Amino acid sequence: MAFAGRGRELRVLGSWLDRVVSATGGSAGQALVIKGRRRIGKTRLVQEFCARSGLPYVFFQATRGLPAPLSRQALFDAVAEGEGMREHGSALAHAAAPDDWVRTLTAVAAALPAGAPVVFVLDEVPWLEEADGGFAAALKTAWDMHLSAKPVLLLLLGSDLAMMDRLTSYDHPFYGRAGDYTVGPLNPADLQDSTGLDAADALDAYLVTGGFPELVTEWRAGESVAGYLHRQVEDPSSVLLTTGERSLAAEFPARLQAGRVLRAIGSGERTFSGIAASTGGADGRPLAHGTLAPILAELTEAKRIVAAEPPLSTRPAPKLKRYRIADTYLRFWLAHLENAVAQAERGRGDVSAARIQRSWSSWRGRAVEPVIREALARRVPEGLFPEATEMGGWWNRQNNPEIDLIGADAEPVARHVSFVGSVKWRDETPFGAHDLAELAAAARQVPGAQDAALVCVSRRPAPGTRIEGLAAQWGPEDVVAAWR
Repeated sequence: MAFAGRGRELRVLGSWLDRVVSATGGSAGQALVIKGRRRIGKTRLVQEFCARSGLPYVFFQATRGLPAPLSRQALFDAVAEGEGMREHGSALAHAAAPDDWVRTLTAVAAALPAGAPVVFVLDEVPWLEEADGGFAAALKTAWDMHLSAKPVLLLLLGSDLAMMDRLTSYDHPFYGRAGDYTVGPLNPADLQDSTGLDAADALDAYLVTGGFPELVTEWRAGESVAGYLHRQVEDPSSVLLTTGERSLAAEFPARLQAGRVLRAIGSGERTFSGIAASTGGADGRPLAHGTLAPILAELTEAKRIVAAEPPLSTRPAPKLKRYRIADTYLRFWLAHLENAVAQAERGRGDVSAARIQRSWSSWRGRAVEPVIREALARRVPEGLFPEATEMGGWWNRQNNPEIDLIGADAEPVARHVSFVGSVKWRDETPFGAHDLAELAAAARQVPGAQDAALVCVSRRPAPGTRIEGLAAQWGPEDVVAAWR
């Protein structure tokens, strides 16, 4: 698979390696916890980093369900076979691994070079902990007594976000010994560079792939969104169709209720009551509060696959919280592709393509809003509104009005609202005077926004046209530039 983007992530990893090479990190060794959802590209990123470093490295990939004794032996093999490790790791090539992790990691530490920097990667740490509950404590002991004294960059990777969070939490043995970094998907700028699309189409491609590297690398240079989709939905084994099912199976094995909740949100349900009604029993009764609440808590806090957002203004409104699928690709997959494999197996990919085309404009108009909010949170174009560091939306109980963009100085409750905005992601018609009148009327209902500026983000902004009363108008190029 071709490697695309990841400039920022490589720079972060490089800065940690610099601490080891320059001996400026406080100890000879440095440790960094790297987490991110499955299939987001953590392993590929770190492999590329190791290869580019030009240094000796050991890359150990854990196997789920493998008994701990076999994992320890596999670690010895990985050290012996590591890049540039032939001289140092030869002692472990035919050695039997000890019957505990402390002595195994101590032996690994002894095999690492003492006078030259080395990168040591443990991939899928949660699986090692799953097989042996004492692994984390053993890692702490080996780090304190042996590994940290050598010029080693220890990279600990994992996809179980809750477990990786615990690895650096206060009550965990490894607390205070490692940095923490989260790897997300490829960003829209990376995706544009990889596909050669213009900014508007690159954002469409982002909504389809979510920036998942294995989906982006399937995109042919200059290929249209329609062309990519047509190719993918014709093939029942395509990564676009199968990645969603694999991700859900890995995240929620045998969790039927969690899957139903996800599908309800993916189909458009956004309120607690709406989700409860959609996931209720055959008798028509909504799912009980005591059942749904912990599922939503797991999806939002532990798995982070769902986002829960209250309306943003100067007045708190926690009971008006809304839910959405936080994973951009999974949002597209749940809305359009869950049944596409069956159609492709029948040779009817055209059915799936036609279904996507019918709902594309309306679905895209809402799906792009969180991407635009993230872009504005990163960088408001033209340096406007320096106090607007938080982005959200606003709505009342009746959803009338419903405002796409709120720029404020704090969240979930703002002290000051800088701007109120509208997203018009239409193919042909730019934001116009009628849209402005609707936005102005809606803004008057937002608590604390009576003096806020009015802005818009449009897919097809009218070039060289300034609408009286609009403080700023931004287009796709401005959105993508936030990641430059």
